[in-house]
Amino acid sequence: MKNIKYILTFLLIALFFANCTEEKYELGELKAPSNLAVGINLAGKTTANPNGDGSGDVTFTISGDNILASKIDFNANDAVDLVQVNGGKITKKYTTLGLNTYTVTVIAYGPGGTSTTITADLTVRSNFTPDPAIVTALTNNATKTWVVDKSVAGHFGVGPWTGSVTPEWWSANVNEKVATANGFYTATFTFAKVSATSYTLQVACPDGAFTKTGALTTLPGIPASGAEGIYPYGGGTGAISFVPSSTGITTGTPSTQTSILLSGVDTFIGYGSLQKEYEIMVINANYMYLRVQGTETGNAWYLKLKPTP
Repeated sequence: MKNIKYILTFLLIALFFANCTEEKYELGELKAPSNLAVGINLAGKTTANPNGDGSGDVTFTISGDNILASKIDFNANDAVDLVQVNGGKITKKYTTLGLNTYTVTVIAYGPGGTSTTITADLTVRSNFTPDPAIVTALTNNATKTWVVDKSVAGHFGVGPWTGSVTPEWWSANVNEKVATANGFYTATFTFAKVSATSYTLQVACPDGAFTKTGALTTLPGIPASGAEGIYPYGGGTGAISFVPSSTGITTGTPSTQTSILLSGVDTFIGYGSLQKEYEIMVINANYMYLRVQGTETGNAWYLKLKPTP
């Protein structure tokens, strides 16, 4: 009986599998995006002004077949920085003064991770004249030296780069880093108005520079590795320019819409950042509040400075 039971069980199992039909699933043909194109519209472009009206505003419109998503790199001459394009359209403000040519890279993504890439060149003009009151407050129309103001709370802070204009993640207390990084407070930053269109920044670091290390800073001579802190650095001098802010902060928020753009790798303001554009949030004769993109992705750093006596 036991053998008959086993035989019947085997036959039932065999019959079950014999009646099963195998279903086949096919992904279909994975077609990469085709007919990819990028439309480039320079604000204020006319026959008389073929490179735009000087605002530096450019709108890109991406089109093509089989596009599920797309990204754009606005300038192939600097580090690759692919930005998500929502709805096939995005606007960029180019802030390098004068007439400049940029190579733009667009990547369109299709089914199954397929992609298609195109590049395009554009030449755009950026003209900018800062508010004279900002120049006067910063330089006294000659030279003026500033230091990080350790006497006020929030003289250094960290918050999100987008969606906020406050150091909501962390804010320094009064004299926060006197014991651990006093060079943060003894470094001086002297801004000079050389002519109506020429400006410089001289940085002096008698007790070293407050910075990160290796690839997380541009300052020469900083060690290849190590924790954030004070490192030997004498300082440096470089040209600066005033540019329209490229941070995306809109009018009506606490921002002058004007940034200080440093040149070269030898200078910084307050903290040895990788980024060289410091947005002026507030400035007057006795106070300057700056915002710069932090070394870590997605961070904004805030700095409060005061003039030296």
